[in-house]
Amino acid sequence: MNYDVIIIGGGSAGLMAGIAASKNGAKTLLLDKGDKLGRKLGISGGGRCNVTNNKDMDELIKNIPGNGRFLYSALSGFGNKDIIAFFESLGIALKEEDNGRMFPVTDKAKTVVDALVHQVRRQGVDIRVNTPVSRVVYAGGQVSGVVLKSGETFPCRSVIVATGGKSVPHTGSTGDGYPWAEQAGHSITELFPTEVPITSNEPFIQSKELQGLSLRDVSLSVWNAKGKRVIEHRGDMIFTHFGVSGPIALRCSQFVVKELKKGDARNALLTIDLLPDLSSDEFYKESLLLAQAEAKKSVKNVLKSCLPERMIPLLLKGAGLDEQLTFDHIPKQAWLDLAKLVKAFPIRAYGTLSLEDAFVTGGGVNLKEINPKTMASKLTKGLYFCGEVLDIHGYTGGYNITAAFSTGYTAGTSAALL
Repeated sequence: MNYDVIIIGGGSAGLMAGIAASKNGAKTLLLDKGDKLGRKLGISGGGRCNVTNNKDMDELIKNIPGNGRFLYSALSGFGNKDIIAFFESLGIALKEEDNGRMFPVTDKAKTVVDALVHQVRRQGVDIRVNTPVSRVVYAGGQVSGVVLKSGETFPCRSVIVATGGKSVPHTGSTGDGYPWAEQAGHSITELFPTEVPITSNEPFIQSKELQGLSLRDVSLSVWNAKGKRVIEHRGDMIFTHFGVSGPIALRCSQFVVKELKKGDARNALLTIDLLPDLSSDEFYKESLLLAQAEAKKSVKNVLKSCLPERMIPLLLKGAGLDEQLTFDHIPKQAWLDLAKLVKAFPIRAYGTLSLEDAFVTGGGVNLKEINPKTMASKLTKGLYFCGEVLDIHGYTGGYNITAAFSTGYTAGTSAALL
């Protein structure tokens, strides 16, 4: 059977591409190698599916540090407001949570996945699961069809590659699309993990003395070899048996990776600001007043009211202070050193967990070879890319799914109108 558009990959980008292509009158086939569609979508947002983010365009772009500006055209055509309207038109009520994150009122990702799959079917898209693709067929500088691993061939006018990256491979994202892109003449920028826990071999990490400690509303910074702050994120994080994780650690992870790629850097410096609303001088004065008010108490016990208890021994040791010290015996310089540590507790990171352990893949199909208005290949007619297979990556919080839906819709519309 001949199709106008064949989409390879049934994730968020592929499903939205199917909806857009069929809406524009294209006879469409959606192929997925797995046994069900939307697998990664089904575990996103902690199983609740953060479908988009309600921030304005500039803020959206800012939260997609991996080539977010490439998305201006796609987001202008089908952006976060359109995504919200689309799901509401399917009867999926959404709610806004902190930092603009949009979730289904049901708090179940299944609600979103089922609605998308139902809409794809309702619009007449042919769906085949458990159907791995062997290759995309190119002839005379354009797409002519796809060949399945079973040997079956489907001729078509356009192919949309929506196979995802290499992160979370148990959902089917195993990098299948990259070789097909290369066969069409495309280059793949270096792949790396983003939104991934950071690893460290600091003594306090190896001893596991802070394992499981959650820090609320702190700031985490990454520094370059010249001592310049590369990025800072404020929010929550957690110490693990291998390093640090949690929202702000994940956001900083890509910058750790990039710093470690420079020169012969063996580690990257992170610092935690435990009290971001106070200056070093303010903490110095306020903590001394606390100690003075309870002059007979050891400083270790006094500091429990303003610092994470499990970190106090490390902070005092770093400043050269005895835990049992009382107010009358506090040395000024050492207390100043303590204040500096509270504002910049250092952690040397030597890497991150693997790409397979990451939430998002950095790198992908080179965007210089893709038309941002259509998601079409500039090298091969009838070939389109959307979603995480492209060299686009954002922070968690609905930004990657927004990019996937937006590029999927753009690719589907463009492929149908070719």
